[in-house]
Amino acid sequence: VTHDQVEAMTLGDRVVVMKDGLVQQVGEPLELYNTPANLFVAGFIGSPAMNFANVTLVDNGGKPVAEAEGLRIGLPGELATRARAKTGRKATLGIRPEDIHIATAADAPEYCFEASVEVVEQLGSEILLDTRVGPALMVASVEPTLRVRAHDKLKLALKPERVHMFDAETEAAI
Repeated sequence: VTHDQVEAMTLGDRVVVMKDGLVQQVGEPLELYNTPANLFVAGFIGSPAMNFANVTLVDNGGKPVAEAEGLRIGLPGELATRARAKTGRKATLGIRPEDIHIATAADAPEYCFEASVEVVEQLGSEILLDTRVGPALMVASVEPTLRVRAHDKLKLALKPERVHMFDAETEAAI
């Protein structure tokens, strides 16, 4: 038994995540990391923690989109299929810091968004950028060679296949 997620993730073959005495998810460490069952597991596993943004699921010409102030992200593949049934409802978008990068011409526009840099954490092997996206604070893990300062405006992109979505009421993964 441990309360240290790093210890659990590195030493355990199977991990049980509990909250208030109730089992939230049981699985192999990478299963919990890659496919969290709910918002609690998603925020508990991983360092830095997963980013969250409160969104509304909307239909954009037949394509599901997660929309919030400063953010409009198309939903890919299987996630789009599952989200279609929740059109018009509130949800929480989740994306890990390592799944956000500086946008390039190769990034599809529906996976890009504008951000304002608030804090730059130079860690040697990476830079953690604390950015403001509308009302949400999002951390991005970027290359250590990037030259960026607080208050810079950036265009960021996310890896669409790594987007997570959680029901706003139940907090269960969509």
